[in-house]
Formats: sequence, C-alpha cells, structure tokens
Amino acid sequence: MARGHLLRNVAFGVGAAALGAATTAAGVRMAARRIRARPDPEAGEDLGALPPDDLTPAVSFDGTELAVRAAGPDGAPAVLFSHGFSLDMTTWYYQWRHLSDRYRVVLFDHRGHGRSGRPPDGDFSLRSMGRDVRAVLDRAVPEGPAVLVGHSMGGMALLSFAEEFPQEFGTRVAGVVLADTAASDLVREALGDLGSRAERALRPLLWRIAGNVDRSDRVRRVLQQRGADLALLVARVTNFGPDASPSQVDHVARLSAAAPVEVWVHTARDLVDMDFREALANITVPALVVVGDRDLVTPKASTEALRDSLPQGRAVAIARAGHVSMMERHRAFNEVLQGFLDDVLPAKARPRRRRTSKE
Repeated sequence: MARGHLLRNVAFGVGAAALGAATTAAGVRMAARRIRARPDPEAGEDLGALPPDDLTPAVSFDGTELAVRAAGPDGAPAVLFSHGFSLDMTTWYYQWRHLSDRYRVVLFDHRGHGRSGRPPDGDFSLRSMGRDVRAVLDRAVPEGPAVLVGHSMGGMALLSFAEEFPQEFGTRVAGVVLADTAASDLVREALGDLGSRAERALRPLLWRIAGNVDRSDRVRRVLQQRGADLALLVARVTNFGPDASPSQVDHVARLSAAAPVEVWVHTARDLVDMDFREALANITVPALVVVGDRDLVTPKASTEALRDSLPQGRAVAIARAGHVSMMERHRAFNEVLQGFLDDVLPAKARPRRRRTSKE
C-alpha cells in the first residue's frame, strides 16, 4: 500500500497517466467531489492576480522574451521569485501581496510558461532558464541587492544561475531561498522508498515519456479526456498536503493543464537527470531551504542534503504542507521568508511594513 501511494505522487505527468489508467471515471468524479466539498478558507482569493507593474519583457541570451511583473517601491531591496514546473508566476500570489509594501517584488514566467515566449530554437533546458534569471535581474534589478526565491524547478533554475554566474553572489545577490527543491536526481528522491531496483526499472520509463513529444502528448490527452476532475485529482495527489484548499488545488491543476507540450517533454526530461550539486558551493551568501513536511516529490532527505552542501545553509520544514508549501501554508511560509529577509537585506533601505486586515 505504501509503495502504491508513493508511486501516485511521482510528478511530470507520469503519475497522471498511471492514475488515469488505473481509476474508473466514476471513482475520479467521486474523489474530485470530495476535494471540492472540503472547507475552503481561500475561496475568496484571486489567485490569478498579477503584480501591478507590467515591465518591458526581459530578453534572454537567445532572444526569448520573458514576461516580468513587479510591485513595491522602486529603490527598495528586491526579492525575485522563480516558479515551478508547468506553473507560472501566479503561484507566488501570497508572497508578492505580503511583501510588496516593503520590498521591490519581481515575478516572471519561465520560458514557455505562462505569458513568456517560447524559445526560438526549442531550448527549454534548465541551463537556459538559469541564464533567463540573469536576464530578468538585468532588466528589473540591475544593481541589487536582491534575494532570489525559487520553487521546485524554479529553485533548480537558480542553481543553474549559480553554476554559470558565481560572481553574482555577494555582489548583486544577497541571499537565496530554495523551496521544495532538489539539486540532483529528482527521480531517485521521489522513488527512494521503492528501493534501487524499482528506481532503475522506472527511470527508463520516465525518460521515454518525458523525452518524447508523442508520448507526452498522450499523457496530456488522458487528462483532457477525463476532464477537470482528473486534473484536480492529480494536482491534489502530487502537490498538496492533507489540508489542501480546493481553490488552490484547482488553480494549480489549471496551470499545469495549460502548459505547452514542449515544457512537458523537454523541461521534464531535464528534471529527470539534472545535477547541480557542484553549483551549491557557488552560493556563498546566506541560503534558506524550505520544504513541506508532506512533500513526497522533494522529501526531507533532499532538503538536508541541500542544507549541508550550502556554505551558509539553513533549513525549515513547513508543517502539513505538500510540494507547493508557499501556497498551501502561505502564512507559515511568509513568516519564515520574512525572517530570512530581515536577516540578509539592509534594514536602512526598507520602509516600515504595514500589516493588512487579512494577515
């Protein structure tokens, strides 16, 4: 039972296909109804809201145009957010609203995601995403100081940035936050409890699905044929803990379903075999690793490995949170993030924070 449960939590759409094939349509509908019937304190939130400042797109090294939004006072220390696989900048909704009266908050969509353009040569790799981070910094935070915050794939993009641009740390970049992120071998992390034999058997299957347009498109069609109920169920299983808000689950499901097939093919393949462990030594500034304690995609062992490899690493687990801890347990996440920012960004440049009635 435990092994079957873990398999259902494998990301990149593979879990979606397996779940769709193994579950009856009636079962999917029943499970989706149960999710939607849960109490939902987040139901009134406009999760798709964007920061008010629509900046001129950042143009990356290969001509890819990256959508960039910002909020907060010009000249304040900056916090740049990098989102996860198949998602977009709106997953940082709670953070930009919480921080934007005190910091210059910058959000962007990775290449091929959200409102950003697709790369002209079809390069959806994590290494190119690391160079995209540099382009966004140059566009929105040319001098710094800035703290970089990345979730899942977005954290890996920050590690790619660190690999290629180590000189940025301690100059423009004052700190780094890696949320629900791994530095290498994400497949082994997600399947670790199955044992090495099962992991070796499943890895080629994941590679074939993630590296082939036709196969990945068939995975997407399974979701589309089964409809919104299956997409909701897959998002709930792969991304959230036990107290998930139905509104948040639905938002993540819609974002993932809308991601281009090229993202599911080329970026997913990079995630299967990426390795940025050597880049961790380049992050010579204070670094915080955050993970949901119910995150089965990047579990506690991955968090500890990151913390121990960072020159100035520390780690925090968010109770009862899954893989999107910054949404699901946003108050706890924001408290941890705020404490880190207070430690690493210059206080004299920050105006006093005003609390809102909703916090």
